[in-house]
Amino acid sequence: MSSRMEEWRLWTIQLETDEVAYMGLQDEIVEITLRALSISGLAALLAASVGLPIGIILGMYRFRGRDSVTGVFRALMSVPTVALGLVLYLVFSRSGPLGFLELLYTPLALVIGQSILVVPIIVSITSETISNVDPLIRDLSRTLGADERAAAASVLRESLGGIVLALSASFSRAISELGVALMLGGNIQGLTRVLTTAIALETTRGEILLGLGLTVILLTLMIAFNLLLNQIEKKVKWWLWE
Repeated sequence: MSSRMEEWRLWTIQLETDEVAYMGLQDEIVEITLRALSISGLAALLAASVGLPIGIILGMYRFRGRDSVTGVFRALMSVPTVALGLVLYLVFSRSGPLGFLELLYTPLALVIGQSILVVPIIVSITSETISNVDPLIRDLSRTLGADERAAAASVLRESLGGIVLALSASFSRAISELGVALMLGGNIQGLTRVLTTAIALETTRGEILLGLGLTVILLTLMIAFNLLLNQIEKKVKWWLWE
């Protein structure tokens, strides 16, 4: 009788321990997801504030060296994330030129690194989209009495789909990259661990199911963000052509 009671007590303790561990794991997954969203969202926003004006200028105007600048940004789209992470690691390390800022292994370092990573994507897609707009649209606007600013606005309205695509691609690239997050963040629990670094960690630990679950969360976030952008694009188009 006493042995059965002891087994029941041990089973109850194990059940409570597993429940506490499960609740803790749930909280950690939510924390990691929210951190990944905030870091990559801020990175995409920062990159858009820099990349969109550059892309609009490159797509709208013709000047000496334009093709060279465009080519540089297109080439930067293919930079490996690990290579960029290593360069920024050397810049932000204690012995680096910006070491005094103590940004290494902080969320801000991830925001900066991811924004640098996706700026070429925004610039290239935006400039290419605007360049492909029919020149007759701008000429027609001028013929109808529009000034230069209004004519440029007409071109941007026609380029809205490509600009939204640039924003979508930049966020997807930022939240799904691994090299910059590992090199600059260090995968520190409770501070810089994001979805991609957590997936890599759990896979190396042999927790394949947990890694797959985190992957599903990552893909769901990317799909949801793209669907949200598509809805925003429809609303903006309706407002512009109302």
